[in-house]
Amino acid sequence: MTRSVDVVEFQLEMYEAILPEAIAELRLIAEPLKGLHVLHVNATPLGGGVSELLRSVIPMERALGIDSRWLVITGDERFFLVTKSIHNALQGGNYTLTEMDKETYIAYNSLNAKALAKDFDIIFVHDPQPAALCKFRPDIKAKWIWRCHIDTSSPEPGVWDFLLPYICAYDASVFTLHEFMPPQLQNLLRVEIIPPGIDPLSPKNIDIPEELARKLLDWTGIPMDGPVICQVSRYDPWKDPLGVIEVYRLIKRERPDVRLVFIGSMALDDPEGWEIYDKVITAKNQDDHIHVFTNFHGMSDIQVNAFQRMSDVIIQKSLKEGFGLVVSEALWKGTPVVANRTGGIPMQLAGGGGYLVDSIQQAAQRILELLSNPTEAIAEGNRGKQYVKDNFLITRFVRDNLKLMQSLISTAMA
Repeated sequence: MTRSVDVVEFQLEMYEAILPEAIAELRLIAEPLKGLHVLHVNATPLGGGVSELLRSVIPMERALGIDSRWLVITGDERFFLVTKSIHNALQGGNYTLTEMDKETYIAYNSLNAKALAKDFDIIFVHDPQPAALCKFRPDIKAKWIWRCHIDTSSPEPGVWDFLLPYICAYDASVFTLHEFMPPQLQNLLRVEIIPPGIDPLSPKNIDIPEELARKLLDWTGIPMDGPVICQVSRYDPWKDPLGVIEVYRLIKRERPDVRLVFIGSMALDDPEGWEIYDKVITAKNQDDHIHVFTNFHGMSDIQVNAFQRMSDVIIQKSLKEGFGLVVSEALWKGTPVVANRTGGIPMQLAGGGGYLVDSIQQAAQRILELLSNPTEAIAEGNRGKQYVKDNFLITRFVRDNLKLMQSLISTAMA
């Protein structure tokens, strides 16, 4: 049932030019882990932050001498409808699991679990979709880690009670923030806090000249004849794209030349995405200054890079957010961000880079301030870039994961 995902191979020397101390630290920590067999399992090879993380984490672990592999689980449409509902419920949404829902979830986790090989030392299982895998393979003597990337601070009780026995089968769990840890969990298994990080050399984040960035935007057909605000995220109700449109309409009253760009990735494990996309398209069809793109319609990572780099302000209107990698992505390019005060976003803006807001009106006001004061916007962007470099790059994320693996392996050998 599981499918292997191919990733690029790279040399660590590529990163040494910009992050020499971080790479030296990684080599030191990874030395005793060379030859370790590590597996990462999630629900989709593209779309969303988890797949983006793994496309950098797997090659970096391999470059450090670790045998790291990536599998995605498979399932039918009903399974992904159920897991999307579970995902929403864990973030506080209202949802009651039916017996048929439970049977569907268990059946596909069981089938996918049977396909796992036994020759792994560490297995990372990402998010709720494949969370039951561990329970169904007690014969695999690896150290199992459940990595939760979403905000589970106030989960729907019935859904959490259903998942809890499966989570408790793991040797450790990892969350982005202490506040995300659900009730009861810390008393039941080891919990670690490890925020994600962005890859500065991925196509989405690599430094590109302004001239090239402008050419890439020219190919999209958008006239760059006024200020541009942009949201990059999945078409998901928790990302509140319709709220972004309300912010834009308030801004347009004072800046009629403003343009709004949506760039949304469509994930294979998210059947809800197309419904939200259709609602955004309806709004776009009523306003020729709204522009909508997806990864399924030719929007590449390098073009996303150009938009994040050349936009005047990046907006992130999330109602719930695990971390929000797009915030660090924008800050890494020196672009100021206006974002809702939720999830892992505040930690990314703690060192500057933009503004946290709590309402549509505040978001519009802050964006207008940045558009009216480009000197301050540039200063905010520069502060944000330095803070991301110090705290939220992929090298720090891999380092923290290596330390966790080392600790678990050492405990097993003691």
